[in-house]
Amino acid sequence: MSNPLRITVAMSGGVDSSVTALLLKEQGHQVSGLFMKNWENEDPDSPCTAEIDLADAIGVADKLGINIDGENFAAQYREHVFEHFISEHRAGRTPNPDILCNKEIKFKVFLNHALAQGAEKVATGHYARIDYVNNHYRLLKGLDGNKDQSYFLYTLGQHELSHSLFPIGELEKHVVRELAANAGLENHNKKDSTGICFIGERDFRPFLKRYISPQPGPIKTLEDETLGEHEGLMFYTLGQRQGLGIGGIAESSGEPWYVVDKELDNNILLVAQGHNHPRLFHQHLSADTLDWVSGKPPSLPLNCYAKIRYRQSDQACCVRQDDKLGLIVDFDEPQRSVTPGQAIVFYQGDVCLGGGTIVSKWN
Repeated sequence: MSNPLRITVAMSGGVDSSVTALLLKEQGHQVSGLFMKNWENEDPDSPCTAEIDLADAIGVADKLGINIDGENFAAQYREHVFEHFISEHRAGRTPNPDILCNKEIKFKVFLNHALAQGAEKVATGHYARIDYVNNHYRLLKGLDGNKDQSYFLYTLGQHELSHSLFPIGELEKHVVRELAANAGLENHNKKDSTGICFIGERDFRPFLKRYISPQPGPIKTLEDETLGEHEGLMFYTLGQRQGLGIGGIAESSGEPWYVVDKELDNNILLVAQGHNHPRLFHQHLSADTLDWVSGKPPSLPLNCYAKIRYRQSDQACCVRQDDKLGLIVDFDEPQRSVTPGQAIVFYQGDVCLGGGTIVSKWN
C-alpha cells in the first residue's frame, strides 16, 4: 500500500472488532487497538465480563502483532450516557443507551483520544458503511440486512464519518466468523454481546432499583378496571406482554394482555388484550433532539422511510415541520408500539439520513 493510514481500532474482545483489526492489518495500515473500560462494576454479585473481554482483546492483538492500550472512560460514560439513561427511565420513557453511547463515547471521547494520540482514522466493528458523494460523507446500511447497525449510528455527522471506518460493513456475519477462524483467532465463536451498552446483560429490574426508587401503582384496563399493581412505570415499555403479573386474569377473549400506554401523571399502567389491539397502533408521531448526517436538515416535507426500532423493516412515511409540535412523521400505515424515548431513524434506500427521539404519538 502506497499510503498506509494510522488507524486505532476500538477492540472489545468480540469477533467483529477483531476482524476489523485483522482486515485493516492485511490491507497494510498501521493498526493499533484500544480497549475501553466504560463501566465501574458496583455490584459484586453481578457478572463482570470486562476482564474476560480485555484478555480476549489482548490475545487477538498479540495474534495480529499489533499494540493495544486500555483507557478508562467510565466517568464520561456515567455523565453523558448513564445519567441520561436513568433520568429517562425515571420520567417513564424508554431510552436507547446504545445510540447515546455511540454519540458520546465511541465517536467523541474515543475518537478525540485516538486523534490526539496521532491516529488519522478510528475503526469499529459496526455493520454499517460510509461513502463519499458530492463532497459529503454518507452513512449507509450494512450489507448484512440481519446485522445492519446504521440505526444506532444516525447521530454521526460529517466530522465523525470523515475519521471513521467500518470494514466489516461490507460482509455478512458468517463470513466475519469464518475470517476469524481462518486467522486462528480464538474468539471466532464468541457470543455476541447484548444488554445495556458497556454494562452488559443484567436482571433489569433489580439493576434499575439500585438507582431509582420504584413507585408502584395500579394496572388498569381502558375501561378503568383495576387488574393489579405494577412495580413502577420505569419497568415497562409499550407493547410489552411478559412480566405484567396479570397472566391469569382473562376476559371473554382470553387473549394475552399488553401494555398500551402509561399515564405518567397518575402513575397508571394501561393494558388491553390482543396483539393487534387498536390502542397499540399509531400513525403519527413527533420527534425532537434531531441529528442529520449531512449536517443540515433535509428539505421538508420529505417522503422517505423510517424505523422506530432496531430490526424493523423500513416504513414509508412523510416527514414535515409543524410550528407547534416540531418535526412530525406521518406513516403510510399505523405503527405498533410507538414508544416515547426511543429513536426514529430516516432512510432513503440504503442511505441513513439521520434521526431523532420520539416525543409523542397519535392517530
